[in-house]
Amino acid sequence: MKKNNQQPQTNPTITKNGKLFIISAPSGAGKTTICKAILKEFAMLLYSVSYTTRAPRQGEQHGLDYFFVSQSDFIKGIEQGQWAEWAQVHGNYYGTSAQFIDAKLSDGYNVLLDIDVQGALQILKKYPTSVSIFIMPPSFDVLQTRLYQRGTENTSTIEKRLLKAKEEMAQKDKYHHIVINDQLDRAIADVRSIIHKHSSEFILQQF
Repeated sequence: MKKNNQQPQTNPTITKNGKLFIISAPSGAGKTTICKAILKEFAMLLYSVSYTTRAPRQGEQHGLDYFFVSQSDFIKGIEQGQWAEWAQVHGNYYGTSAQFIDAKLSDGYNVLLDIDVQGALQILKKYPTSVSIFIMPPSFDVLQTRLYQRGTENTSTIEKRLLKAKEEMAQKDKYHHIVINDQLDRAIADVRSIIHKHSSEFILQQF
């Protein structure tokens, strides 16, 4: 009688490593609109809501657009290592929760960050497998027109944003991908394609 030398089969367990996607753009380039469109298309893509000390703009909701916190609470978060990245922009603090990112990635979700260049470079150091996307306006003149037509800020604030925009656009080559938002539908399609390409794959672990 022949012996059965076949090894007993193992039962693979399917796990998924989440991927971190970073989107940056100068103010007025359309990244918020693009992010909202993309989030509707990917069930396993979660948006990381940033924390800020600035006042809410008209129509913004706490916990949806931002978590609006006091400056003292934000600084306490810095001291306690709460932020995966943080920056002071136009006199206000902005930060991303490290706990949210780590928990969701370990649960298998992909996470989308909408942050500025300074924050993106911090994230890339801490999460080197992240995928970074920079949204460019068609031109600086177009960006300037968009900011003035938006009508949400005074001239002094807009001028500060334009100066910051020049600095940020000069660092676009530090990103993995550059998407020009000259036509919104096409820009959304380009970002969608990038996320499809880099989305996490299932890994089989044998026990």
